[in-house]
Amino acid sequence: MEAPQETNGKAVAALVLGILSLVIPYIGFIFGIIGLVLANISVKEITLSGQSGRGLAIAGRVTSIICLSLYGVFLLLVLIFVVIFSFYY
Repeated sequence: MEAPQETNGKAVAALVLGILSLVIPYIGFIFGIIGLVLANISVKEITLSGQSGRGLAIAGRVTSIICLSLYGVFLLLVLIFVVIFSFYY
């Protein structure tokens, strides 16, 4: 009987930070960046060491990318509104 594989801790942290980045405003941008970095590191570690948690790392990567994309769209919209309203006032 085989021993259960150890789950990569960075993959779990990446998923938690990815979810928090979607929930917490403003600080979520920083959490998204950290979650994306941890997810990329954990996928490489999982590939080399054979640990489990690849799905967690990919989910952390996806949630972090979604968060960063939403913040990017939000910042773009703010910039557009600032430019448009600066011409009227």
